[in-house]
Amino acid sequence: MRFEGSSNYVATPELQMAVNAAITLQRPLLIKGEPGTGKTMLAEEVASALDMPLMQWHIKSTTRAQHGLYEYDAVSRLRDSQLGDEKVANIANYIIKGVLWEAFEADRPTVVLIDEIDKADIEFPNDLLRELDRMEFYCYETHQLIQAKHRPLFIITSNNEKELPDAFLRRCFFHYIAFPDRETMTKIVDVHFPHLSENLMRDALEVFYNLRQVNGFKKKPSTSELIDWLKLLKAEGIDPGYLAAGDRLSNVPPLYGALMKNEQDVDMLHRLVQMNHQR
Repeated sequence: MRFEGSSNYVATPELQMAVNAAITLQRPLLIKGEPGTGKTMLAEEVASALDMPLMQWHIKSTTRAQHGLYEYDAVSRLRDSQLGDEKVANIANYIIKGVLWEAFEADRPTVVLIDEIDKADIEFPNDLLRELDRMEFYCYETHQLIQAKHRPLFIITSNNEKELPDAFLRRCFFHYIAFPDRETMTKIVDVHFPHLSENLMRDALEVFYNLRQVNGFKKKPSTSELIDWLKLLKAEGIDPGYLAAGDRLSNVPPLYGALMKNEQDVDMLHRLVQMNHQR
């Protein structure tokens, strides 16, 4: 079982090697990188390429590790008991299975995406250590030991909002998705827009990478924002000649709202273009 990329996702040789190393070592794959560099999409494409079911656990600030195992709905059981419902006799009726429980019970290996783990409390990763190590957990309400039939492939993403504990990091295979260079970015754009004109591709990438080189932007445009921008440029029939920037930004890019995401960066962009006109 090896991942060699897919027709919908441009995976560098280093990224392919990281996925396959995690499979061989049977360790979670921890993926870091700028927002918008395809971390979440990687799990979807790995599952598709390896013909494995994908189970997704999107982490929020209020998420606890227990949510991935199961939850006991005591409120519903109390309400049903007041109504005289016969199913209250079986507590299992009020156990809500989490993503890990479902993955452990699956009849074939699965890919489990734990998305943006750094959004949760700092103790969240440590609270998962035993389950990730032993591939089992205990449900105290039903007195069951839930053991994995097959070890899932865990793909865990992080935007580096918080440092992850050393004990957790030791159990993972780590890969950082570096921001794509122009050659790789051209391949990514080709996947999304296979018939894009060469002039539009060249000039749009020139503007895009010029923007990324500006020091001081609060948020630099990412790959996903470039794809959105190109989609708009294509739909509006923007003349590529208007985008030509050379080695500096000579115009405010059309439809820049797809690239710039806050007013400070927009203001800086306008000032930068004005300065370039005065040279």
